[in-house]
Amino acid sequence: MSTVTESSDGLLLQLLRRQGPMSISDLVAAMSVTATAVRQRLSRLMTQGLIARESFKGPRGRPGHRYALTAKARHQAGSNFADLAMVMWDEVRAVKDPEVRRGLLSRIAQSLAARYAGEVGEGPLPERMQAITTIFAERGIPLETAPHAAQPSLTVLECPYPELAEKDRGICAVEKLLFEELLDRDVRLSQCRLDGHHCCEFSAGPALIAATPT
Repeated sequence: MSTVTESSDGLLLQLLRRQGPMSISDLVAAMSVTATAVRQRLSRLMTQGLIARESFKGPRGRPGHRYALTAKARHQAGSNFADLAMVMWDEVRAVKDPEVRRGLLSRIAQSLAARYAGEVGEGPLPERMQAITTIFAERGIPLETAPHAAQPSLTVLECPYPELAEKDRGICAVEKLLFEELLDRDVRLSQCRLDGHHCCEFSAGPALIAATPT
């Protein structure tokens, strides 16, 4: 079975990633298209196994339907991870000493940051956040940024490491450390898809203070 080929289908998938389960009326309003067009797109995507229909009780207890991404759709964006990465991550998890394990995670994040540092640069926070969005987009991972909000944030719409994340939440710590290195800011995982949220959001706090040499 072929995967998504129409840009309109891709937009619908992105909308569900961002908003979570939605009804046909919700999708019509958000996409500014007819209900017939939405149903056609949903039918294609359900046939491909990318969207599932779920029932809910609407106003006055009337049954209704909402449409949500399937596990297959959520895994598509990060499906380029090789078996080697899974094996290597299992080896990291097998380290018993928590300090040693934290040190390994930190070094992994630093190594990733070193690969991207030249593209991110050392400019203002909004420029760095936009550069990170571009880097992830080039790898098929959609991000949204809110650099000028009271609490600047990076929202990862699709997990880059879905299979790893389902096995061990430690990969979320690596992503947090990676963003800290690239943004030079304290970063907090303010919401996580593994806790039932639709997306993972990383909030940027104060600038990190370099340790003073002794």
